Amino acid sequence: MAEKLSAVKGMNDILPPESARWEWLEDKVRGLMARYAYRNIRTPILEPTQLFVRGLGEVTDIVEKEMYSFEDRLNGEHLTLRPENTAGVVRAVAEHSLLYDGGKRLYYLGPMFRHERPQRGRYRQFHQIGAEALGFAGPDVDAELILLADALWKELGLLDVRLEINSLGQPEERRQHRTELIAYLERNADLLDEDAKRRLHSNPLRILDTKNPAMQAMVEGAPRLIDFLGVQSLAHFDGLKAMLEANGIAYRINPRLVRGLDYYNLSVFEFVTERLGAQGTICAGGRYDYLIGQIGGKPAPAVGWAIGVERVLELVKEQGADFDAPALDAYAVVPDASAFPTALKTLQALRAAGVSAQMHAASADGLGSMKSQFKKADASGARYALVFGGDELAAGEVTVKALRDGSGAQQRRRLAAAADWAGTLKS
Repeated sequence: MAEKLSAVKGMNDILPPESARWEWLEDKVRGLMARYAYRNIRTPILEPTQLFVRGLGEVTDIVEKEMYSFEDRLNGEHLTLRPENTAGVVRAVAEHSLLYDGGKRLYYLGPMFRHERPQRGRYRQFHQIGAEALGFAGPDVDAELILLADALWKELGLLDVRLEINSLGQPEERRQHRTELIAYLERNADLLDEDAKRRLHSNPLRILDTKNPAMQAMVEGAPRLIDFLGVQSLAHFDGLKAMLEANGIAYRINPRLVRGLDYYNLSVFEFVTERLGAQGTICAGGRYDYLIGQIGGKPAPAVGWAIGVERVLELVKEQGADFDAPALDAYAVVPDASAFPTALKTLQALRAAGVSAQMHAASADGLGSMKSQFKKADASGARYALVFGGDELAAGEVTVKALRDGSGAQQRRRLAAAADWAGTLKS
């Protein structure tokens, strides 16, 4: 026998019935995005490596350690499996001049790739839902995106999700803070771990986001970026807070919330939960007004967020939130292979009328007995069994038998009029 092959570690198959839960979430997202006037965008999984180096920053965990990058042996191009999709969306917007007639609200769903240690809710191939609003400069759109995410938690029935916000100000304000922060960290150099020492002069802001318990007290005493904000940055942040409060959205200001990517400015935010252990962030985002210019497009303001699908689904299951699994309307019981042409024709008419129907099919051992077929009909979850027996077909009819109401009631229906009685089968 040939050697059995397995999936790459951290890149998982999503199988039925679990895949139905994914479809349920995706349907919720599509409906919500339509109500908020966000339109779908689909970008390639592969992008030029330079897009992420330039957009995310060379001294970030993603670029330094986590990207799946390679050289295309056919033409020498340096390519990367996308580790996130904001940069790809911005590249597409710039490349196709989507902002020529005004701002755009966009959303995406799809897989991302990072080479990190697989753990609960965090995998090497993972999936994100993202929303991006490009061409809008005010805090009103920051607030709209937060309201959009909050509406999704309500749609999914999620509890114990809290919002944390901060402002990173503008580049000049960050430079002033950076100078003070480096000086403070240098005075506490003996408390820095190796990762912090490496980032001290290249990306000191990321040190504030450390998870090292031994550094927490020192980091708490570090200069706060929010104390360096100018009048305009503070006005933007105050505007965001006012709109959240007006909509009853509770939040906590977290001065250590800096996000892991270089392209953020002004508003940043995260939705977090304590129910998933250490990996408690389920949605993260913020404003990135300079990213379009960084990758060669015409400068324009932008803001967005991304949701980790695996983490959200973990939370849905952990909290026992309601999940409406798709229900099958009918299962066709076919006692003899000679009934297949009529059964298929009838099922096609029912499906065209909106009925979900499954037909019993022969296995390597044949069709099986009527008893075994009814067992499979019951196991399928169908509300009705459609029996295409010899007597029924001779009369131009099919027996419709209830499987879920406890009575097992059954009645004959005319095959030629399937479209007329299809509605009685629907869930």
